[in-house]
Amino acid sequence: MAVPISEGPISEGPISEGPISEGPISEGPISDSPMNDGPDVGAGSPTVTVLTLDVNGRGHRLTLDNRTSLLDALRNHLDLIGSKKGCDHGQCGACTVLLDGRRANACLLFAVAVQDRRITTVEGLADGDTLHPLQQAFLDRDAYQCGYCTPGQLCSAVGMLAEAEAGWPSSVTPADAIRVGGAAGLTVDEVRERMSGNLCRCGAYANIVPAILDAATGRSAANGVDR
Repeated sequence: MAVPISEGPISEGPISEGPISEGPISEGPISDSPMNDGPDVGAGSPTVTVLTLDVNGRGHRLTLDNRTSLLDALRNHLDLIGSKKGCDHGQCGACTVLLDGRRANACLLFAVAVQDRRITTVEGLADGDTLHPLQQAFLDRDAYQCGYCTPGQLCSAVGMLAEAEAGWPSSVTPADAIRVGGAAGLTVDEVRERMSGNLCRCGAYANIVPAILDAATGRSAANGVDR
């Protein structure tokens, strides 16, 4: 309920005309309290950790603030900028990476919490100059427009196909189809449901879904035959 503004008369008393203090500004040292300078973030501080991240098969030794997300560690400290920062709330999927082969949102993970995990980013999907089958399928199907979400789409699709191959059902999997067909038995509806955590602002889903199905079945959209 709104509080009514007082309708009483405004005070007409004189504004104080006393002199403004002309004393010198204190030249003493600025307080060293955390409010002014923040906590010590040196290597020996309890607010940082020296850790090693296993990224794309290589170990990287870093000294990070304990609040650093895996996404920020990858982008700002390892210069692996394929993983994108979209919503930074785990809702768009642009930052998706693989942890021990399972997909995860890098923006929701503290780097210090995954130092004993095997991390794979989009930069680690290809085998040298040979693209991952999903990367090739995305090229064949032109499954992107601006490309901002593509790294997350690719990593998520790799993890999703592994889940399907292992027989993990989704919310649209019929009860009698669980563990039948594996990744090769995926349907359009299955792919859409399983990839629903990865958003594409450009709306390239019409080509993303067929690209994933091509990779799942080992077919190439470029020539219409099995790889």
